[in-house]
Amino acid sequence: MRIAFIRPSMFGEPSSDVMMPLVFTVIRPLTPPGIQIDFYDERAEELPADIPAPIVALTVETFAARRAYDLADRFRAEGKKVIMGGFHPSLVSDECLKHADAVIIGDAEDTWPELLDDLDRGSLKKRYVSTGNFSLADTKYDYSVIKSRHYRLIGMIQYCRGCKFSCDFCSIHAFYHDGIRFRSLEDTVTDIKNLKQKYVFFVDDNIFSDPEKASALIDAVKPLGKKWVCQISMDAARDPDLLKRMHESGCIMVLIGFESLNINNLKQMGKGANIACGDYEKIINNIYDAGLMIYGTFIIGYDGDTKETAGTLMDFAMKHKFAVANFNPLMAMPGTRLYDRLAAEGRLPYPRWWIDEKYRYGDAMLVPAGMTEQELVDSCREARYAFHSFRGIVKRITNHKANSRNLTNLFVFLAAGIVSGREVRFKQGRKLGRQHENYTD
Repeated sequence: MRIAFIRPSMFGEPSSDVMMPLVFTVIRPLTPPGIQIDFYDERAEELPADIPAPIVALTVETFAARRAYDLADRFRAEGKKVIMGGFHPSLVSDECLKHADAVIIGDAEDTWPELLDDLDRGSLKKRYVSTGNFSLADTKYDYSVIKSRHYRLIGMIQYCRGCKFSCDFCSIHAFYHDGIRFRSLEDTVTDIKNLKQKYVFFVDDNIFSDPEKASALIDAVKPLGKKWVCQISMDAARDPDLLKRMHESGCIMVLIGFESLNINNLKQMGKGANIACGDYEKIINNIYDAGLMIYGTFIIGYDGDTKETAGTLMDFAMKHKFAVANFNPLMAMPGTRLYDRLAAEGRLPYPRWWIDEKYRYGDAMLVPAGMTEQELVDSCREARYAFHSFRGIVKRITNHKANSRNLTNLFVFLAAGIVSGREVRFKQGRKLGRQHENYTD
């Protein structure tokens, strides 16, 4: 048996901000040695014109769904069997089954082996649904399948899956629900140690869901000499001692969701941890006092927002000299409470925006309450462009406490700023999917 395992890209071409696909490293150990599996990451390199495998598996993110459907339709026309898995098929399986012979819903650990057995017997089912009851302690990651030179700067690692919070816009909760599972500390540390890259990014949505496990990880990573980045929530950022320990362990930057300065918006989106912190200034000072850089994310489009909101948030990020910041128009992702609410209210201009011919990246996915759709689009674009402008970079680099305290931080600041700015301009206003292919539902 031979399988081509493909990660489609958003626009059907490589991207400059590509990150190592951890799903490849999980799938290989779950695949028996007798099965040949070829990995292709379209976000890193162009797909070859000919895919010789008779079976194609596509791992699909919602923004890449249009491209995935195009590929799937082409492969099926060639007589290949097509399997889809990942976040998007897990949340809209009926739609994906119009283009695939089978879908995997949820995690791969307890579904991929079953699917392979059924393929071998010629009895493929339409759906393979993960129970989520397995232990991540048994999950192995095989990094030998990662071949592309495009991943050489940053290594990716995962310690846990899931998040203890339940924000209404978040597809993580829609996928994992309330479950949080951890890998073994020993396996995680071994993988970090064996990564060739000096810089490591923890993909965990909330690495501090279990404080004791997070503390053990910080201590275990410290002797490895790696520089690392992770996502944290407001409750973790309220602990100065924890932040300092992270820095001493090699952490150089934290990604944190500020999301909004409007408390009513925070209530609407369910960001209780942000409300509880009460003072963003204190949070920011804690992070900078620990010597860490800030990657801040903001969401614009909740009911308390106006056309001035994006500019206000950009000014806030500039004032505090964040190393990186995202100013995202509110994204209605399928399967989330937000999507269901907006659909019930008739506020989705593109109900299936991921395959809508008229939708362009950066367009409004909802009808806002406090501004027009175009005002939402324009204000977010202007905030993004201003923050990532040359003037914006120069102003923020003067944050000597974090962004330029040493050569390592300065390098990360400049690299992240240049890549983020390039991608913002590259993606804005583009149609999803490969430009020369026509999608048919």
